[in-house]
Amino acid sequence: MTAATHSTLFPQVPDSADAVLEGLDPEQREVATALHGPVCVLAGAGTGKTRAITHRIAYGVRAGILQPSSVLAVTFTNRAAGEMRGRLRQLGAAGVQARTFHSAALRQLQYFWPKAIGGSMPRLVDRKIQLVADAAAACRVRLDRGELRDVTAEIEWSKVTQTVPADYAPAAAKAGREAPRNPAEIAQLYAAYEDIKRERSVIDFEDVLLLTVAVLQDRHDIAEQVRAQYQHFVVDEYQDVSPLQQRLLELWLGERDDLCVVGDASQTIYSFTGATPDHLLDFRTRHPGATVVKLVRDYRSTPQVVHLANGLLAQAKGRAADHRLELVSQRPAGPEPVYTEYTDEPAEAEGAARRIRELMDAGVPASEIAVLFRTNAQSETYEQALADAGVPYQLRDAERFFDRPEVRKAGVALRGAARFGGNDSLLDDAVDLPSQVRAVLSGEGWTPQPPAGSGAVRERWESLAALVNLAQDFAAAKPGATLADLVAELDERANAQHAPTVQGVTLASLHSAKGLEWDVVFLVGVAEGMMPITYARTDEQIEEERRLLYVGVTRARERLHLSWALSRSPGGRPSRRPSRFLDGLRPGSTATTGRASAGGAGGIERGIPGTRGSAPRRVPRTPARCRVCGRTLTDAGEMKLMRCDDCPSDMNEALYERLREWRADQAHRSGQPAFCVFTDRTLMAIAETAPDDEHQLARIPGVGMRKLTRYGADVLAICAGQYPAADTDQD
Repeated sequence: MTAATHSTLFPQVPDSADAVLEGLDPEQREVATALHGPVCVLAGAGTGKTRAITHRIAYGVRAGILQPSSVLAVTFTNRAAGEMRGRLRQLGAAGVQARTFHSAALRQLQYFWPKAIGGSMPRLVDRKIQLVADAAAACRVRLDRGELRDVTAEIEWSKVTQTVPADYAPAAAKAGREAPRNPAEIAQLYAAYEDIKRERSVIDFEDVLLLTVAVLQDRHDIAEQVRAQYQHFVVDEYQDVSPLQQRLLELWLGERDDLCVVGDASQTIYSFTGATPDHLLDFRTRHPGATVVKLVRDYRSTPQVVHLANGLLAQAKGRAADHRLELVSQRPAGPEPVYTEYTDEPAEAEGAARRIRELMDAGVPASEIAVLFRTNAQSETYEQALADAGVPYQLRDAERFFDRPEVRKAGVALRGAARFGGNDSLLDDAVDLPSQVRAVLSGEGWTPQPPAGSGAVRERWESLAALVNLAQDFAAAKPGATLADLVAELDERANAQHAPTVQGVTLASLHSAKGLEWDVVFLVGVAEGMMPITYARTDEQIEEERRLLYVGVTRARERLHLSWALSRSPGGRPSRRPSRFLDGLRPGSTATTGRASAGGAGGIERGIPGTRGSAPRRVPRTPARCRVCGRTLTDAGEMKLMRCDDCPSDMNEALYERLREWRADQAHRSGQPAFCVFTDRTLMAIAETAPDDEHQLARIPGVGMRKLTRYGADVLAICAGQYPAADTDQD
């Protein structure tokens, strides 16, 4: 699924420093040989950025310019760090530290704690949510599960932006954040959360960074010791760095500038966590003498996929869009992206499963197919559809491969066989390494043919089958390898979290798919309300949703399917429309937003000339807030009233009753339920607002253009204290 795991080969270690550079394109070679001073690599999706920076480190090590122990490479996920370690090992640069920010900081904090603070280090908690719940109880604030999650996210954002509880409200307002509760209330919960941690002598993951920063700032002797250890830094995914991580990086560096950063502002999709591309975009300002290399040769995707990806960014706005990279595909032509509209979501899932079954029957491995969606809640429908179609699948972000119980047991069995295999009758007829592995794993549940259906039994078999396939590839690459050699390889891979490929269609959210790739990608639910998501309201949030779709598109190597459903469930009203991001890109559509792109944006059709500016400009929506207490409203009923349910109402009771009588008469005349005329909430909102004209009435949620045309005159007459004229419209 990643570039590292897609290949089943075990490459030979290059025999010299110059051999490390073989196969790099001119820009990648420039990155690999720029070993001094600040370097900024702007790398588009699929352009080989990990290849470029790992070859850079390996070339420096193999040429004797860099000492392995003096290099610290940091990235954002354990998987990415493991992949980097695996590649460096294959290039003969073992010993280089490749870690996440948190992992590197935690090691330093644990080492220096006795010297800097004294005593034992507080326990690190894995999850904050129970502590946040305890803080809410201490503050006598009731939070449901969703609110607990939202408040926890606000606390995490505050800490990575180095915002203390007392400063939360102004900092959130300045950042344009939509607080899930009253900002003062969140500040109170945040303060109580910190108090509880101190009382219980525990720290969270953000504390690891904060405490490491504090130690390095306050203890110059410790800072110098760290700087003596690490003299050369590489930061991957630099567009996702938070202010706190940037501060830690600056303390690691000191006055030096031996720094190489790699990133792509167009793949900034984690700003809700505090990540910002500003550090990447301002790199040359901070380092005027920096070497800047742009990687735009796309080795991953076909011209057709790249064409769509460039088209998405050509319509983007904002600072990140001003620095976008126009990709140039290096692959042969492939099929055009397929756009499909379905009546409802179950039909969309069944259609995707049917096409996947056809692809697999045509020879496409299940492991080279992915279904990507905007929210994890969409997964269940696709799990069911794939199971019904007899398609094996695996959930992304589930348990890590080497942590699975069956993989752990298989490792123990293989280790035992490697040590005592001469006395194992299972291995009597095994003539080579693959047959030895098959014999050992047959005792753990592996069979030549997969079990029928899906579920846990099939998932266990897929894990064991991945080990069997790995043994076959290992033996082919290293003739004469023994079972002990394979066990050592598995140990190395487990340490690097470099998992073998599991045979199963991948189901993943767009966020968790970043950094991965497949031959075939199904992007599902590409409809307004889901892409962009409903709660994306500001221009910045809308643009991040566009970038998220761009990340999804650029996961595909050869085939790309995009689909949407007109309604959520069978028989529902077909009120949905395809995502605005596809306007002007999918066949038969016309661009309604965006701007002319610079220097050729993949030759995207923009619709009929002269019509581009005729579409109405979208007015960005602001968060709905209670007009009484100011709290952000998320409940649809409260949003209609523009106030919290428990806030005092200034409704005109007499007007409300007159409206109810009129509605009952209208419902009787038309033979439909009363709520089809106006819901109780809408009538309450009208009675509270008492609109004077059509403009005021139209602004009330629940009063659409059709109802305004049909009932507007009557409602305004009632609000003015008059009785409406007799209604003769019976349609």
